[in-house]
Formats: sequence, structure tokens, C-alpha cells
Amino acid sequence: MDSQRKNSPIGVFDSGVGGLSVLRAIRAHLPNEDIIYYADQARVPYGARSLDEIRSFSEEITDFLLARGAKIIVVACNTASAAALSYLRKTFPDTPFVGMEPAVKPAAEQTNSGVVGVLATPATFQGRLYASVVERFASDVIVLQNTCAGLVEEIERGALDGEKTHQILNSALRNMLGHGLDTLVLGCTHYPFVIPLIEEIAGNHVRVIDPAPAVAKQVEYRLETIRAKSKVDNEGTVQIYTTGNVEKLASLLTKLGFENFPITGIKKGQV
Repeated sequence: MDSQRKNSPIGVFDSGVGGLSVLRAIRAHLPNEDIIYYADQARVPYGARSLDEIRSFSEEITDFLLARGAKIIVVACNTASAAALSYLRKTFPDTPFVGMEPAVKPAAEQTNSGVVGVLATPATFQGRLYASVVERFASDVIVLQNTCAGLVEEIERGALDGEKTHQILNSALRNMLGHGLDTLVLGCTHYPFVIPLIEEIAGNHVRVIDPAPAVAKQVEYRLETIRAKSKVDNEGTVQIYTTGNVEKLASLLTKLGFENFPITGIKKGQV
């Protein structure tokens, strides 16, 4: 791997801002890496879309990131990972991909009550990946599920502590808590942004598992495997592209606790 490739950026994408929770973990773990982030906000959420649509969007975005020199693609979206990750690996055989997998295995290992909760989108729950993970690693525990309908949209609006956000999470978590929940898996990259509210509702006896740090470690492992880890000493840069409204995203970044990264607006399908 030549030095130019080592200094190429990491490409990260999601249907909206959820993948920024993964970007945050990557920056904390690999602070010298440049990152390009693609937020497909014009088509958020992906959760209720068909598999063919999600695969088409994911292929289109991968083309965009590769055209800008991405050395690895992080599918920072549980829905897109479930629907399109294997398809992307077949379509782009020379490109390394890292995707999201519901953290059911560590949850099943860590639970004391034997009751695990998973919050995710309908497409994630319906995917073969989720079913496989539950079958392989959680056959001896109770796994409760909730799609938290509308939560992605509230987070995209920046309503991290809003009344509707409270209602959605209260409804999801109270039922799980009533069944003895002690470990909660966040199966959507948007959901880490409401961890404070989740902890407020669930109490400190419930362990919340955010998969982003594990994904960041996997990105590092893959970069080391292909000898593409950055060797520069300075802090890496972040460039964000959105198919949505630039001004709204800039305001949302502040609400989510990020610095003012440069944002460029693009059209759907642009490469």
C-alpha cells in the first residue's frame, strides 16, 4: 500500500446523522485519519424502505465515496448493513467494508437477569443478519424488541429531549423493564444520541451497549490488515456531504455536540 493510499480518507455513510455516532468513535480511536461522511438526509429514514431501494442507495453512495478516494467504507447504518453489506462486498470486491451488527452477543454474555432488549428499525429486525446473531448467540436468553417508531425522525430534528422522544422511549423501555431487562442493545446508529434520556428512563441498573467503539476498533484492524493506516501526526479532517439542507445540518451538529465541520450539499445520485 503506497503512502498516498495511507493518507486517503475513510468513507462513512448513513441515511442521516446517526452514523455520526460512529464517526465520533472513529475519531476518538483513530484521531489522525481524514474522514468523508455522507448523510443521505433526503431519504431518511431507511428503516421502512425495501431491500432493493437500500441496496441501490448504498451502491450509489459507495461510488460517491470511492470517487473521492475513500480507502475503506464504513456502513454506519444498521439498516443498510442488514440490507446491503453483502451486496456491496460482491459489487465492490476490491474495497474493504465495515458494517454494523446488532451487539446481541456481548449483551447475552453480560446480562445477569437473562433479559436483553434491542432497539432497532423494522428492516434490521427483518434481516437475516439479526436473526442469525440471535440464533447463534442468544438462544439461552430472552430477547425483547422494539422499533421505536418515529425516534430516528425526532433525532434528525435535534429533539433529543423532546416530549415525543420521551414518549417513544418511555413506551419502549417501560414494557421491557417490566420483563426484567438489564441489558439494552442500541441497534440503530441514531440511538446513541439519546443515551442520556435512555439512562434517565431505564435507571443505572440497565447496561446500555453502544456498538460504535467496537466498530472503530474493527476499522483500525482492517486498515492495519491492508496496510492503509495513516502515518501522519496531525489531527485528521472531516468533510461532510448531505443530500439534505446544509443549514439545518450545521445547526444539528451543534445540538449533537460536534464542532463545525465543513458541509457540502449534493444532489441524490451525484457521483
